[in-house]
Amino acid sequence: MYNTIIRTTLLAITFLFAAAYTTVDNKTADATSWEIDKAHSAINFTINHFFTPVDGTFRDYSATVNFDPANLEESRIDVTIPVSGIDTRNERRDNHLMSEDFFNAAQWPNIRFVSSEIVEDGEGGFIAKGEMTIRDITRDFELPFELLGVMDHPMQENTRVAGIRASAELMRNDYGVGTGDWAATAVVGNQVNIQLNLELTTAI
Repeated sequence: MYNTIIRTTLLAITFLFAAAYTTVDNKTADATSWEIDKAHSAINFTINHFFTPVDGTFRDYSATVNFDPANLEESRIDVTIPVSGIDTRNERRDNHLMSEDFFNAAQWPNIRFVSSEIVEDGEGGFIAKGEMTIRDITRDFELPFELLGVMDHPMQENTRVAGIRASAELMRNDYGVGTGDWAATAVVGNQVNIQLNLELTTAI
């Protein structure tokens, strides 16, 4: 009888330990995977021409977004932007930007950002730290962003919707975007301001 009680107690302890371990493991295994609703999202940029800011956007992009504020350890962002999707509302300028003078899209067709970690910024926002690759140059890059909100989608059953806004800047010459005379910054500025407005959905 005593041995039976001992065995039963040990089995109960083992079960509880296994259940607790499974709960912790599942919590850290996966951050929420989100899909981008492109109809309500945009990747925009601004750069000066002489003194005046000129706006542009990228019509095409793909992204893997795994993000959970409670599970930053497993959160990741991977964005690929085809240079061919650049749109500054001027076809001649867009073609020039894709040429060897700037992006050289024929040889390096994509811009890519891959995060290595996502951390809190201490002010309620987040920073995706990783690497940005443009042309043949890869550099460390930080993308600050804020989570605008999360809610059940009122128009799609079993779906949650979230909003993310990110803003950053980079220097085009750091990535060789502008060769020869176009490396000069008197006409085309060096600083590029980037803004991402992303509406995300996930099944629940």
